[in-house]
Amino acid sequence: MDDDALLAEQMAYYRAGAAEYDRPYAEYEDLQRLLAVVDELPIAGDVLELACGTGQWTPRLAARARSVTAVDVAAEVLALARARIASSAVEFLEADLFEWQPPRRFDTVFFAFWLSHVPPRRLPDFWNTVAAALAPGGKAIFVDDGPAAAAYEEVLTDQPTPSALRRLDDGSQYRIVKVFHDARTLTDDLTALGWSVRIRPMAGNFIGIAEPPTGQDRKGQEVNGGSSACPRPVTDA
Repeated sequence: MDDDALLAEQMAYYRAGAAEYDRPYAEYEDLQRLLAVVDELPIAGDVLELACGTGQWTPRLAARARSVTAVDVAAEVLALARARIASSAVEFLEADLFEWQPPRRFDTVFFAFWLSHVPPRRLPDFWNTVAAALAPGGKAIFVDDGPAAAAYEEVLTDQPTPSALRRLDDGSQYRIVKVFHDARTLTDDLTALGWSVRIRPMAGNFIGIAEPPTGQDRKGQEVNGGSSACPRPVTDA
């Protein structure tokens, strides 16, 4: 299965499973603790939230931000997010993050449990897009699963892209991209792309704060002039 087909199936999973999206947040204390950590992070100014899902993180971002632009591809989860928070400071957008380009720059780009759903071949373009979305002095802040989370997934082996099988209550099953990033390797990879990054492990997850390259990227192009594509939404661990 190529990346496009796998991403299409991943998108279908999150659309079909919108009603089940919030379940992990109710069942796992680790996720509740991660939500609370937002209050300790340097989130400020105008915030872009990628793959916002049902808006579990959005109200906490809004409490620290001047504005929040929250983007997801699935209308089904966005409907739940809009019901969760009604604020003039929050704008929800439906868009395929592999196609959509941020219309302006932001002080913070935030994404929770999304990086693990980006195919490895698309990571350099993704990070270029994040850099292009950041205003001078801005930061990317991200939360995701570490390798220990693989024990809770039905990992598919011998696949060209790291992936897992997810099942919904109705018995349907979907393949999704699922990359269990090791904090040290991810730090090295981002450093090689010119980012300044700090990643803190927390239980089986990690929290990262990254500042983009300045000036020229590795290809000799202006980082803030790139037209790379952002990815599709994620949601749970």
